[in-house]
Amino acid sequence: MGPDSQLLLQLVSMKMPFGKYKGTLLCNLPVSYLEWFQRKGFPDGKLGMLLQTIYEIKLNGLEYLLEPIKKMKTQ
Repeated sequence: MGPDSQLLLQLVSMKMPFGKYKGTLLCNLPVSYLEWFQRKGFPDGKLGMLLQTIYEIKLNGLEYLLEPIKKMKTQ
């Protein structure tokens, strides 16, 4: 797997480490929460980059791209 597929794998396996949605998989965060981060500023580092990525995926209706990765993860 290349860096892009690793990133997508993290989106379906990493959980939000804090806040209202602590423990929720990043790919399952509601758009409203991601929009809040967009307005207030995403966290620094890897988490911020992952949150920005899932925000863009949801904003552009590309969540279907994560479905095969979710299935692969559960097998």
